[in-house]
Amino acid sequence: MLAGDGRSTKLMYNGLKESFRIEKVIIPGPSPGGMKKFLQRRIKRLGYWEVFGQILFQVFCLKLLNITSKKRASEIRKEFNLSETEIPHEIRIDVPSVNSDVCLNTLNELDADIIIVNGTSIISKKILNGVRAIFVNTHVGITPTYRGVHGGYWALASDDKENCGVTVHLVDAGIDTGGILHQGYIEPTKKDNFTTYPLMQTAEGVKMMKLALNDIINDTVSPKIGGSESKLWYHPTIWGYLYTWIAKGIN
Repeated sequence: MLAGDGRSTKLMYNGLKESFRIEKVIIPGPSPGGMKKFLQRRIKRLGYWEVFGQILFQVFCLKLLNITSKKRASEIRKEFNLSETEIPHEIRIDVPSVNSDVCLNTLNELDADIIIVNGTSIISKKILNGVRAIFVNTHVGITPTYRGVHGGYWALASDDKENCGVTVHLVDAGIDTGGILHQGYIEPTKKDNFTTYPLMQTAEGVKMMKLALNDIINDTVSPKIGGSESKLWYHPTIWGYLYTWIAKGIN
């Protein structure tokens, strides 16, 4: 696995480990100047006001939702048998960043057939072209309509609940643009919100990843390109989130 050091990586690892032999889990650190460069790129694309609203959402709404959703999150983990057990220290390898030479050399030394990607920053062509393995990623959204972040939330906010789900796809140099291997769908309840949709999507994503890995192992992979509109989504602003909550009941 090549994965971020977060909750979803633990959920994915623990969901797969009984069915597949995961040799190592490579955990990249933040890219050099990561947050500053990220904000600069985001401001250039969206403008100061939009990014300011996104920051306010994460500082206030997201923290509050995480606190008030603990019970529902626990219910989901129990229902779908999701485990946040720490990844064993002996199989974890820390590298400076996902696109570093250290990461590239480590991947080549391991010489894996399949690399399961989860929660990393964008992987460069240097890495993708420099390793012989197949890179497979789980995206919490239905591509190509809901690329980027928070695909489940944006589907619901767009009155498109039929496309509230998860995609397992091959990784290319774009953002969630690789060939689609499997897609699954979730049905949130009225008890769910912005912070619990991803838990449900990850549970479904584990199922889809198992299907994709078996396809690769059995040489029956048949990547598809989605026929719907391709759109890249970002974090909601605090005012956009509150409007959608009040007007549509989607929180």
